[in-house]
Amino acid sequence: MKKGIRLKALNRHYKITKFYAFLKNTAIKGSLIILIIIGLLFFLEYFFIDINAILNSIVEAHSPVLVFTIFFASETILGIVPPDIFIAWGSKTATPWLTLFILATLSYLGGVMAYIIGGLLFRISVIRNYIEKKTAKHISSLRKWGGLFILIGALLPLPHATVSLACGLVKYSFKNYLLWALFRYLRFVLYALVIFKIF
Repeated sequence: MKKGIRLKALNRHYKITKFYAFLKNTAIKGSLIILIIIGLLFFLEYFFIDINAILNSIVEAHSPVLVFTIFFASETILGIVPPDIFIAWGSKTATPWLTLFILATLSYLGGVMAYIIGGLLFRISVIRNYIEKKTAKHISSLRKWGGLFILIGALLPLPHATVSLACGLVKYSFKNYLLWALFRYLRFVLYALVIFKIF
C-alpha cells in the first residue's frame, strides 16, 4: 500500500517537474541526431568517401592505446567527440566486442573523472560560478530528477561528461552516481548493435 502511494507521489512529482516532457523531447532529439548522423554517413559513403576504408586505415595506422587515450580525454572533458565515431572504429578492430567493452569502461571512468573534477572545482568559487552558469540547465535537471537524469545522460545523446561534471558540482551522492552511470554500458551495446551492422 505504502509502495503504491510512493509511486503515485513520484509520478505526480515527475509530471509537475515536467520530467516526462523532458524525456520525450530528449528522446525525439536524440533519435533525430542519430538518424542524421547515420544518414550523413550513408550519404558520404555512397557519393564521396569510403568510410570503411578510412576506418580500416585508422586501425592500421594508429595504435589502439592512442585512440583509447583520445577517447578517454574526450569523455572526461565535456564529451568533445561523439562516442559513436569510436564505436565505428571499434567495429574494424580484430576484437570488436572487446574493444567496445574497453570503450564503454573508458567512457564510464571518464564520467567518474568529470565528477571528481566537478567536486574539485566546487572549492574554487570563481571557476564554480562560471561552470555553474554553463551547466545551469543540467544542474537544474539533476536537482529536480536526480538519478534518472544521470540515466538519461548515460543512455541518450546528452553529453555524459557534462552531466557527470554537474553531479560533482552539486555534490550528488557519489555512490548513487556510480550506480546510475552503469547504464553507460547499455548505451554502448545498443548503439553498437546498429553501428556494427553498418560498418
